[in-house]
Amino acid sequence: MAKFQDIVYFYRKYWLISLLSVGAMSLFEIIDLVVPYAIGQILNLLSNQPLDRPVQSLVAFTAQVTGQPPDQSLSLIVLLVLVGIISVGRAPIQPWLGPWFNWDTAFRARRDYARKALEKVLTLPLEFYDENNPGRIAARVAKGLSNHTWTYPEVTGQLIPKLFRVVGIFVVIWLIEWKIALLLLVSFIGILTFSFSGLKKLADQEEKLDKYMEDTESRTSEIITNIKTVKAFATEAQELTRQQQRLDREFKVLDYRIHKGYVILASWERTIVQTCVFLVLVFTLLAAVQNQISIGHFITILTVSSMAYAEVEPICQLAEVFARRYASMMRFHEFMQLAPGEDAGNLVIDPTTAPTYQFTGKVDFSHLTFSYNPGRPVLQDINLLIAPYQTVALVGRSGSGKSTLVKLLFRYFEPDKGAILIDGQDIRTLDITAYRKRLAIVHQEVDIFNGTLLDNLTYGNPTATLEQVREACRIAQADEFIQHMPKGYATIVGERGVRLSGGQRQRIGIARALIMNPDVLVFDEATSSLDYESERAIQLAMRSILGTRTLIIIAHRLSTVREADKIVVLDKGRIAEVGSHDELLNYGGIYQRLHALQETGELLA
Repeated sequence: MAKFQDIVYFYRKYWLISLLSVGAMSLFEIIDLVVPYAIGQILNLLSNQPLDRPVQSLVAFTAQVTGQPPDQSLSLIVLLVLVGIISVGRAPIQPWLGPWFNWDTAFRARRDYARKALEKVLTLPLEFYDENNPGRIAARVAKGLSNHTWTYPEVTGQLIPKLFRVVGIFVVIWLIEWKIALLLLVSFIGILTFSFSGLKKLADQEEKLDKYMEDTESRTSEIITNIKTVKAFATEAQELTRQQQRLDREFKVLDYRIHKGYVILASWERTIVQTCVFLVLVFTLLAAVQNQISIGHFITILTVSSMAYAEVEPICQLAEVFARRYASMMRFHEFMQLAPGEDAGNLVIDPTTAPTYQFTGKVDFSHLTFSYNPGRPVLQDINLLIAPYQTVALVGRSGSGKSTLVKLLFRYFEPDKGAILIDGQDIRTLDITAYRKRLAIVHQEVDIFNGTLLDNLTYGNPTATLEQVREACRIAQADEFIQHMPKGYATIVGERGVRLSGGQRQRIGIARALIMNPDVLVFDEATSSLDYESERAIQLAMRSILGTRTLIIIAHRLSTVREADKIVVLDKGRIAEVGSHDELLNYGGIYQRLHALQETGELLA
């Protein structure tokens, strides 16, 4: 559960420079009070009233240094020089001690946490991405980082220094007339307490709205991702109506409840502030009329108290802005506190110490049991030995556990019971990153990044030579279409490979896997969604790989697995049959029935 201190800790790496810059800005705000004080002393001087003792001491010291008499002229010069130093002398210094360091710190913290957020994205378990689409995740991270970046300069460069200015004003008035200072203090505490309590209620509503808006943005992201399906089913009007309803609800809550609440709160704040300004004027005037304070002190109190009350609105506005951003910042930290998955790989690899493996490809599934939900096993007591360089096919009805077995092999999940051994070693004892580098997989839907063909082909092995790439593409039957591309291997394929057909993406996926030179290569239903011509090309590619390494083929189309050394039939999470294509057809079991259904053109259940 995220806490307020997490927002503060966002900048803890830069706490020293933060303290220095906040201290400098606050000091400037306090020093700024010398100007109205000096103006008040000038009025005293011009009205032949006595100067305050500190000013008299400063004038006497100046007279001693310069040899000039401590008269009215020297006093005016001293006060004018004081005003000039404070108002003009600090002008070129303040932007560097304030805005520069405030924004510099914000930008540095954003860079650091953007990296940490990416680390979190890379280490979260796969099931998190099954429940949260990319739009939702990206929006939460981007919004949280953005609001942190904008909030820090406002809090450290404006809010905190303004509070110090108010404290300084209280001290100045206290030294002149403590009763008025007490009135200022009580009124200020009352105003801020009233404002912050109102902001707390509005911030709670902001948090609820933020979650609702995140769902809306998530749906918009899904529409963009699935735009072809939306157009194919002619549901544009339906999607627009649905999103419009959500946007209308957001507007009503945002405008009539939250924004209206801020306006009402601001109205009360302004009314109370103006009442307090009037009361200070009354009490200060009474003190001056009764000769309790001088004319200069009267002007000073009115000026600095007006400065104090003038800060109420900016302080409350800054607090309001913080309240509006608070929910998204907290949700960002909730995301950052999510536990990494057991399938997380190493994010930092030292080539000098990182282990490297080389396997023969012998894989042993020993008494393997696994369930996504307790009490509902997906795999039960699986025992399967795959010899080096052997080609094994996993077939069975949907939901029989084929893909889950591969996920366990890649250590996306840990088995409930049993173990997976590679060359006799429990894969859980191996370095997960080094282990995965010896495996490769071609999915049913090959993920393509927006970049060149060469970038995608060498994604798993950036050091591969162009000759290695070409050889892999030749084996994968990909070279024939790449050479017809506008720029060959330098062709940009577009986001998610939109410029490639399904068969082309599959062949790119096979070539990418081969460039890894894996000890174990997995085809996860690599031909199930392809047309006959593309499927035939993929089958030719797979046939050329047989015997070169351990192959595991998951297939719905049984024509893909005829030449496998061993076919394993899974049924309800258990191994039902094992044998070659001909052996299983003669056996007359599940495989024979599945084969008969496909031969007659019926759909596989």
